[in-house]
Amino acid sequence: MWHEILIAGALMLVLEGLLPILNPKAFKQMMLSAAQMSEQQLRWTGFISMIIGAVTIYILKH
Repeated sequence: MWHEILIAGALMLVLEGLLPILNPKAFKQMMLSAAQMSEQQLRWTGFISMIIGAVTIYILKH
C-alpha cells in the first residue's frame, strides 16, 4: 500500500511540474490569481478538485 501512495505522490509532482516547464507565464498568472482568491474560494476549489479526483479514481478502478 505504501508503495502505491509513494508512486501517486511522485506522479503528482511530475504532473504539477508540467505547467511551469511548458508555459511559465501561464503558471505565474495562475499563481497570482490564486493569491487574490479568498480563503473560502480556495477551500471550495480544493474540495471540488478532491471530489473530481476521487470520482475519477473510483471510475477507473471499477
